[in-house]
Amino acid sequence: MMPSHAIAGEETGGDPEHLTRTARHQAQVDPLAALRAPGDPPWDVYLTGTVFLDIVFTGLDTAPVRGTESWARGMGSSPGGVANMAAALARLGLRTSLAAAFGDDHYGEYCWDALARGEGIDLTPSRTVPGWHSPVTVSMAYEGERTMISHGHEPPPEEPAPDCLPPARAAVASLTPGRRAPWIAQAAREGTRIFADVGWDDTGAWDLAGLADLEHCEAFLPNAEEAMRYTGSTCPKAAAHALTEHVPVAVVTLGAEGAYAVDRRTGETAEVPAIAVEALDPTGAGDVFVAGFVTGTLAGWPLADRLALAGLTAALSVQEFGGSLSAPGWSEIGAWWRRVQSLDTQNPAALRRYAFLDPLIPAHLDRPWPLRRAVPTIGFGRNT
Repeated sequence: MMPSHAIAGEETGGDPEHLTRTARHQAQVDPLAALRAPGDPPWDVYLTGTVFLDIVFTGLDTAPVRGTESWARGMGSSPGGVANMAAALARLGLRTSLAAAFGDDHYGEYCWDALARGEGIDLTPSRTVPGWHSPVTVSMAYEGERTMISHGHEPPPEEPAPDCLPPARAAVASLTPGRRAPWIAQAAREGTRIFADVGWDDTGAWDLAGLADLEHCEAFLPNAEEAMRYTGSTCPKAAAHALTEHVPVAVVTLGAEGAYAVDRRTGETAEVPAIAVEALDPTGAGDVFVAGFVTGTLAGWPLADRLALAGLTAALSVQEFGGSLSAPGWSEIGAWWRRVQSLDTQNPAALRRYAFLDPLIPAHLDRPWPLRRAVPTIGFGRNT
């Protein structure tokens, strides 16, 4: 049964709920409202990693040409890196706690403020590092693709993960081949459900034994190429089934073909096609997909509904520029759902796939479609 929703109010206080309610991008829907009970962990999701300042140039007709100057019609700045995932989780209504190191420069101040005040993310486990400047990524978006240039000094020697982890229902981890992250095992021992993705294996080994922390995970969410290389399979679906020998739930993203998932414990399988959209910038889409799947899992939804929400949120995100800037909230989801239901050309069977959204989205979230967010930047005075 689909859990009921709750709408964020205007109360204030020094607690996780207050952080969410006072965020400028209010989640507005609490997908876990029916499940919350006294004694629950204060946070729904914990994550740790590196926060970048992302500067995104948009409106480029082509890729930059060597020896020439290109002018972009638009530019936006936002927290990036692990902040993409944190913002995506928070906008879907999950109480999110982030452990990260921030530089003590203006970039670091901006990222801290955007995450804490703008998104309602708990930064209690985070810290500002004197003398360390924030890593920066410049991204150029054109023709649905992106080119990125990053710069950063050596990271602080201390791990950003605190000695005492904030109690949370779930945690999102990015696994590194050949290296364990001690906090993952610690969180799993304390009952936190671990969701993991992985980056490209630059060593070329593609050895599942090298992903030692996978033993602590509830779900693993690689893309099709990663899943096939790790399992030696020639088919993404076969790779997903092979991965369930190592982790209870395997979710393989199939790019333009959607996603496929297997739950070893229940025997469920699910396949959801991708939603056709005009892709402007894929930055952060993978993070948004994971955030959607985590949200549906914590809410107790069937596997197919979890996969559908993940795919929908990722599709909505690529229609906007930037990583954390593009993560959709329930207003965007609601506007999309009202819009597609109003079109006579929609396939009734396709609409039924997303009918689980009906009890989640209250009528007052009905807003015009398409939606466009203002793109924040750095440099204006406080009174501008």
